[in-house]
Amino acid sequence: MRLILGSGSPRRRELLGQLGLIPDDIRAADIDETPAKGELPRPYCMRMAVEKAQALPPAPGELVLTADTTVALGRRILGKPEGRAEAGAFLRALSGRRHRVITALAVRSEAGIWQRDVVTAVKMKRLSESELFAYLETGDWEGKAGAYAIQGPAGAFIPWISGSYSAVMGLPLAETAQLLVAAGYPLYRSPA
Repeated sequence: MRLILGSGSPRRRELLGQLGLIPDDIRAADIDETPAKGELPRPYCMRMAVEKAQALPPAPGELVLTADTTVALGRRILGKPEGRAEAGAFLRALSGRRHRVITALAVRSEAGIWQRDVVTAVKMKRLSESELFAYLETGDWEGKAGAYAIQGPAGAFIPWISGSYSAVMGLPLAETAQLLVAAGYPLYRSPA
């Protein structure tokens, strides 16, 4: 069975590697990621993962794995910032507060779609203006939901999480393994 990673994210590829998996192909879905009016973060995130899977129809013998990661501050969705000013606004909003990071997964084969989401509570320390400026200068915020990546320099801003560290990075390992097995992927092979 061929495993297709429906994401161009190098982090997701690295995380799959921690499960001993190398995707047979990588195909990024091109979908509109605009939240619907009034859409809440968790349903939005799941909709994104499923829509990505639906946009990448598997060939016979293929499994397509897609994911979406969303940062939620209350009912507000903090997606990928469109520029430095928006990144700064996101980080000021998160500063000194708890928020949720939601990662939704979808695995699609010809037989159907399996889906799951993982919610992790994250606390960001109160950021000084000098810390904020120095972080924005790194450019690490670009292309990151909520304007930060826990595995990068912003990890110094996160004193506490409750949940899955790998989900905050973009791919919850335990849940990914469970979904792949449920979909029939031979993740755990017996020695010959």
